[in-house]
Amino acid sequence: MTASVRRTATYEDVLAAPEHMIAQVLFGVLHTHPRPASPHAVASSRIGQDIGGPFDRGRGGPGGWVILDEPELHLAADIVVPDLAGWRRERVDESSFKGAFITVAPDWICEVLSPSTEAIDRSDKMDIYAREAVRHAWLVDPIDKTLEVYALEGSRWTRVRVARGNATVRAEPFEAIELMLNGFWEL
Repeated sequence: MTASVRRTATYEDVLAAPEHMIAQVLFGVLHTHPRPASPHAVASSRIGQDIGGPFDRGRGGPGGWVILDEPELHLAADIVVPDLAGWRRERVDESSFKGAFITVAPDWICEVLSPSTEAIDRSDKMDIYAREAVRHAWLVDPIDKTLEVYALEGSRWTRVRVARGNATVRAEPFEAIELMLNGFWEL
């Protein structure tokens, strides 16, 4: 009887994935999935627009952040692609964003949940973000129309709030502005 040995996935596996797939390596396992459906893309785009102006560009808000869509993060041996990520500007400089991927853990991530990725987003990816000391996480479900806001306390996530439907919220770490959730779901 021989035991099978599973090979640990590498960056070469990510590069070899078909172009129409998003490829990630989580705890040594390659995960691929197609680009998201429209409700997912709408929510992700709208969140980026709503926080990008005031926080990344400083328009109508405090600035002080770099906000990116779908950055490829190389965090230890893991290769993770959150839907959105943000870094406080005092922690990074232009050299942090010069290559094909980023090695500095963000201060905030947002995962927009899809039926095909929700289990991984809620488990492996949140575990990696906690290990890397990402301070804030949002899980957004465009089908159930929910925003879950998490804060890292020590090495564990604490759910700070859940907002639903058409609520208007101030969600950390972007509580300086009000967010109208209906804008995340509606065209």
